[in-house]
Amino acid sequence: MTLPILSVPMKKRNKPSLVLTLSAAGLLVGGGAAGYWLFSQGEAFSRNLLVGANIIPQDALFAVSLSTDPQQWQKLQKFGTKESQAIVNQNLLQLRDRFLTNQGYNFEQDIQPWVGEEVTLAILAPEVNKSAIKPVSTNTEVTNNQQSMVMVLPVRNLQKAKSIFAQPKNPNQAQWKDSTYQGITIKQSEGSRGENFSAALIDERFLVITDNIKVTEKAIDAYKNKTTLATTGGFAENFPKVASYQPLAQFYVNVPNVAKIAAIAPNRRLPAQVLAQLQNNQGLAGTVTLEPEGIRIKGVSWLNPRSQRVLAVTNKAGNMQNRVPAETIMMLSGGDLQRLWSDYVLTSQGNPLAPVTPEQLRSGVKSLTNLDLERDLLKWMRGEFAVSLIQGTPKPGSQEDFRAALVLMIQANDTSDGQSRRKLAETSIKQLDEVMKNQYQFQIQPATVAGKPITNWISPYGTLTATHGWLDGNVFFLSIGAPITDKIVPKPNNTLANSLAFQQTVPVEPNPTNGQFYLDVEQTAKNFPLPRLIPKQQTLLAATRSIGVTTAVSDNRSTRYDIFLTLKKADNSAALPLRGY
Repeated sequence: MTLPILSVPMKKRNKPSLVLTLSAAGLLVGGGAAGYWLFSQGEAFSRNLLVGANIIPQDALFAVSLSTDPQQWQKLQKFGTKESQAIVNQNLLQLRDRFLTNQGYNFEQDIQPWVGEEVTLAILAPEVNKSAIKPVSTNTEVTNNQQSMVMVLPVRNLQKAKSIFAQPKNPNQAQWKDSTYQGITIKQSEGSRGENFSAALIDERFLVITDNIKVTEKAIDAYKNKTTLATTGGFAENFPKVASYQPLAQFYVNVPNVAKIAAIAPNRRLPAQVLAQLQNNQGLAGTVTLEPEGIRIKGVSWLNPRSQRVLAVTNKAGNMQNRVPAETIMMLSGGDLQRLWSDYVLTSQGNPLAPVTPEQLRSGVKSLTNLDLERDLLKWMRGEFAVSLIQGTPKPGSQEDFRAALVLMIQANDTSDGQSRRKLAETSIKQLDEVMKNQYQFQIQPATVAGKPITNWISPYGTLTATHGWLDGNVFFLSIGAPITDKIVPKPNNTLANSLAFQQTVPVEPNPTNGQFYLDVEQTAKNFPLPRLIPKQQTLLAATRSIGVTTAVSDNRSTRYDIFLTLKKADNSAALPLRGY
């Protein structure tokens, strides 16, 4: 449910990549808001949009708003390990040095007395050679891959802000020049090391800082012409859906613009058809808040208003956690496996970043089972489903090859015209049993558990490899690995839904839901290798107890996500570099 943030080189080699820095900062505060305030494009006062959304140009790739309250960051330092705290501190120091220390400013003395509750940093899209732009069916030609930065500081105390703006400091023998653009004074400096710094006080409401006077002028144009994030398609309608009180951070990702940058990446170019598909999406936004047991992220994604694609508003999940035992260490559920497959085909066709292509899955199922994935299997998989990892219970003296079982559960409900999906499922499952028997020489052994008929697959070496059967409510299950059938048949009394860990981790909203995810990070990392998905993953996982996600389709144009990370409590919090800025 996340998008990768791309790292693009800075203009000066001696500066850390801003996108990398902000990506890490965004990642860390998330894992990686009704306290917002800003003046809207008109004169109305709004508290439900990203701070600076009425100044940041529409082509921004990424924007993150961070709290200026030191107590928020001190609360963050109560979580995690010394190693994870060091990562947070390192990224905050990079932000401090880039925007304050290198310009001769101290946060507590020079900025905090007048700044608002949050400050926003945004990365703008690289300049594009418009004469070289081709239709969306081909990759866009970008002539300048250097990103520009915009920092927006809302003004709470105008007189103090004016004092700072009128007499800027002079580190590294910087030469300051004043100019006027559209009636707004711009101060520009160039340091001895070639570092540019441009600032403007817009309508006595916002101090805007950039690394290029042209970018400052671009922000002023956007503000005057109302071509900002606040007027980007779907932004004002969807961002308020994730408003939270006193957020630690807020963020926004421009999906089509990020996709265009990815399309020209030298190592992983996106094919034209994938780029065209991503143009259907418009934005991904969210807020990050701190709670006593961890971090909550409320997110929303929405489609491009001009897109012909629409979402199916079917939120019919939320029951599978009542069918698996409390020993479950991972569960991913959804409302319709067939629809999930259709969406995956749509977004992954020809995409080199997809983990497995649809063609590979189809051919793999065909070669292994002689079944057609869509005609024989997915045709009846229209109900709620779940994929779970359930820990086994080793028997004394046994030499079990598996410590856990991978369990698939799918509800085969009848169709609206009365057609029995269970009959379709039973036909396919019978075919599958025959394949396992004839092609792989497995023994197919009927048995019963708690009075329920099941079927065991016994490998040629005599070990139990898999079990399948039916649960109440026309729910088919297939368990592969450790023998755990007695944990799900009959329905367990001590379910995952009733466990304290699940209840403290998986958000109850949005409700109804079209899917949930639960991961006991501690138990999973202890027993199973996890694929590397993000930088510093091991350090971040070591600070995390569990992860919970709940999703829902809000309407035919947007989807909501609530994520909660329960974190370990730090023994000794490291001093955060907020004081002495």
